[in-house]
Amino acid sequence: MQMSYLAVFLILLLPISCAASTLVEKKFKECLITQLDENSESIEKIIFTKSSSQYPQVLEALEQNPRWVNSSRKPLLILTPFHESEIQAAIQCSKEHGLQLRVRSGGHDYEGLSYLTKAPFVMVELINIRSIEVNLADETAWVQAGASLGELYYKISKESKVHGFPAGTCPSIGIGGHISGGGQGTIMRKHGLAADHVVDAYLIDADGKIHDRKSMGEDVFWAIRGGSATSFGVILAWKVSLVRVPPIVTVFNVERTLEEGANNLIHRWQYTAPELHEDLFIRIVAQNSGIDKLIPLMNESFPELGLQAKDCTEMNWIQSVMFIAGFNKDDPLELLLNRTTTFKSSFKAKSDFVKEPIPKTGLEGAWKVVVEEDTLAMLIMEPYGGRMNEISESEIPFPHRKGNLYNIQYLVKWEVNSMEESKRHLHWAKMIYRYMTPYVSKSPRAAYFNYKDLDLGKNKPHNTSYLEASVWGKKYFKGNFKRLAQIKTKFDPQNFFRNEQSIPLLSSDHYSRE
Repeated sequence: MQMSYLAVFLILLLPISCAASTLVEKKFKECLITQLDENSESIEKIIFTKSSSQYPQVLEALEQNPRWVNSSRKPLLILTPFHESEIQAAIQCSKEHGLQLRVRSGGHDYEGLSYLTKAPFVMVELINIRSIEVNLADETAWVQAGASLGELYYKISKESKVHGFPAGTCPSIGIGGHISGGGQGTIMRKHGLAADHVVDAYLIDADGKIHDRKSMGEDVFWAIRGGSATSFGVILAWKVSLVRVPPIVTVFNVERTLEEGANNLIHRWQYTAPELHEDLFIRIVAQNSGIDKLIPLMNESFPELGLQAKDCTEMNWIQSVMFIAGFNKDDPLELLLNRTTTFKSSFKAKSDFVKEPIPKTGLEGAWKVVVEEDTLAMLIMEPYGGRMNEISESEIPFPHRKGNLYNIQYLVKWEVNSMEESKRHLHWAKMIYRYMTPYVSKSPRAAYFNYKDLDLGKNKPHNTSYLEASVWGKKYFKGNFKRLAQIKTKFDPQNFFRNEQSIPLLSSDHYSRE
């Protein structure tokens, strides 16, 4: 009996042949036609197989990390739905034909998990599910999952000059995935994360049923806000509360080299940035306040910086979004609507949280590792404190709150997309991460879920236990990981929504033996 089961399991792990692939494609299409009560011509408009001439364009258009352009782990089919019913049908047909389902809202998954895996799968591309409705009367917005941050910021700015939303700095990021992992940004010290501002949502479960907050229940609603929403279903839309922003903000960009004392400045920044007033955010290039108030305040709190009026520029909030995204403040706002990352290139990232200031000698060693890399390599340090200190670790699954001085993202980018080059730069990422071990959080060494990192560990194709998944899960979610697994076990007991770092079932006995 055991031998029989093992044989079946091994066969399932083999890639399906071209002939079998074509048969599955045909049957999947037939299933969609049946489910939707449509003709084949209308289905052809939203489905792309590997034999389709448009398949490469659709797949690569929002593949924000081209590291995997030549990968063989591509979707069997791509679905670009215009209506929720088409997603519901895709779920049913995927289950019927033993296919996995991956969902892409912006293509920024750091490990490409929304558009590649070894198992045969269907990718649901949400590019056409992206409407945004702003309601200033109650200061909220309904945002469909395929909308980008840039589209949301743009829409808000057209409706109001004094409203904004606390989310990330890259305009092309999809709102569906961003909120699913938390969503930190430049005004988090004032307002918290994007996920802290979700008040309702629409989610499709593994049975194809659409839920709002009330029908999904408070446990699931808690889980999807920063706890890997793709582990529980397909997010259709988020309802978010907007925040008030000042009519004028001030940004500054102060450049210092190591010879000009950058190491001393960054060492001092660790003590200063998390303790500043919540209106102030020093990340490398950006900070919000007014010049007249800002310079005296900075000279008092952070005199080492030597901030002067010539370093500062006043602008409105949406212009600051443009500036931080790398545009000029007077560039047309329509640039925010570009869905492709500016300067797209292969990259690898890792992350850490810092609880105690790193000594000067520790920082000096980090810069040496950075300088050794022969391509673009950087450490991006985001200060915490302020509102982030006031929100409980268990308010939503994102647990990195009080006690964290700042988050570090280690990022390396390269142009030549070969296996040899990738291997070399991936080695650098591991090297800087290893070097930083003594200086960052411990037990667990925490990481930010939106900076996904498969080096931390990954699930097996079918039967990863809670204990095995805890190796990576507790780094992202700390004490919230077990509650996420409990909710997952109840809401998706067959583990239909799964990937290499999805929330596991609490017991491996619950896993589907497909």
